[in-house]
Amino acid sequence: MTQQSGGHARSQERDRWRYRWIVLGIATFTQAASGFFVGGIGALGIHLQSALELSTAQLGLLVSAAQFVPLAGLLVAGELLDHYNERWVVGIGAGVVALALGAGSLAPGYTGLLVALLAVGAGYSTVQPGGSKSVASWFGASQRGFAMGVRQAGLPLGAALASAVLPLVAEEFGWRATLLTGGFVALIGACLFMGCYRQPPALSSPQDKEPQHRFAARLRARRRMLREPSMVKIMLSGTSLISVQYGVGILMVLHLHQESSVGAGQAALILVVSQGAGVAGRICLAAWSDRSGSGRYAIVLVCMVAVIAGLIVLMTPAGRAPVVASGAFIWLGFFGFGWYGPWVACLAEAAPPGKTGFALGLAMSVNQIAIVTAPPVLGLLVDRTSSFTPAWALLSLLTAVALAVTTVAQRRTC
Repeated sequence: MTQQSGGHARSQERDRWRYRWIVLGIATFTQAASGFFVGGIGALGIHLQSALELSTAQLGLLVSAAQFVPLAGLLVAGELLDHYNERWVVGIGAGVVALALGAGSLAPGYTGLLVALLAVGAGYSTVQPGGSKSVASWFGASQRGFAMGVRQAGLPLGAALASAVLPLVAEEFGWRATLLTGGFVALIGACLFMGCYRQPPALSSPQDKEPQHRFAARLRARRRMLREPSMVKIMLSGTSLISVQYGVGILMVLHLHQESSVGAGQAALILVVSQGAGVAGRICLAAWSDRSGSGRYAIVLVCMVAVIAGLIVLMTPAGRAPVVASGAFIWLGFFGFGWYGPWVACLAEAAPPGKTGFALGLAMSVNQIAIVTAPPVLGLLVDRTSSFTPAWALLSLLTAVALAVTTVAQRRTC
C-alpha cells in the first residue's frame, strides 16, 4: 500500500511538472493574442497616416490610447490577482480586448479609434500581470527566468506576427478589417486561457488574503513597497527601457522609409525581424539570468548599455544607410525588446510574500507613464524638427541617466 501511494504521488508530481509547460504555452499565447493589434500599429503607420491623414504625433497617440487606462488599471488588476483566480481575471480582460477591437472596427474615424483603444487598454491591464503571476506560481527559481522570458516573448511574438499580417489585411480590405482581425485573435486567447488554465495544487484556493478590515495596514504596506530601494531601481530601469521599446516600435518603419529610403513593405519586414529578435532576446536573456552569478538585474544593466549603443548608431550619418539602420534596429530589437524577460523575473522575486500581483501591477503601472507619454512626445519631436535624431537622442539620454543611477544603487546593494 505504501509503495502504491508513493507511486501515485510520483505520478501526480510528473503530471504537475508536465502541466506547467501547458500553462506557460497558454499564458504566452494569450499575451501574444491580446497585444496583437496594438503591437502591429507601428507596421500600420504608413497605412493609417494615409487613410486617416494623421501626423506622426497623432499616430503615437494611438499607441498611448491603448496604454492610458492601465495607468490605474494595472494597480486594480494587481489587487484582483492577489485575491482571485488568474483564470478569470486574465480571461475576462482578454475578452474585453476582443470586444473593444470589434467595436473599434465600426469607428467613424480617428476619434472613434482612440476611444476603442482606450477600452482595449482596460482589458489588457489584467493580461500582463496576470500572465506573469501565473507563470511565477508554477515555476521554481531555477527555471523562473527562462519561463518568464518565454512568456514575455509573447508580446514581441504577437507584434512580429501582426507586423507581417496586418499590413496585408489593410492593403486588401482596409484599416477597419485589421481591428476585426485583432479582435478575433484576442478572443481565441481569452477562450484558451479560461478553458485551460488551472492554479498549482498548493494554490487551488484563494491565497494571500489579508483581513478586509485592515485596509489602512494594507495601504501602508503598499506605500512601503513603493519606497523599497530594490523596487525603485527596478521601476527606474523599466521606465527608460520601455520608452525605448515603444519609441523604436512606433518610429522604426517611418525612419527606414523616410531617412533610409526603404520601401514600406521592406521596412515592415525589418520590423518583423526586429520583433523576432526581441522574442529571442526575451528568452535568451532571461535564461542567462537563471545562470548569472551577478544576479538577474545585471542582465538588465547589460541591456541598457546595448540600447544606448544602438541608439547612438542611429544618430550618426551611417545610421541613414539602409544596411546599418536595419542592423541597428535588429540589435535594438534583441536588447531593447528582450530586456523585459529578466526584468519581470527580477520583479517577481523582489515582491514581498503574498504581494506578487500588486508588485507586478505597481511596477507595470509606473512603466505605463512612459508608454503613454513616449510615443506622442517622440512623434511631436519628429514633426517639429523633421528629423529622427532628436527622438533617438532623448531616448539614449533617458537610458543613460537611468543606467548611472541604478548602477550606483546596485553597487551599494552588493
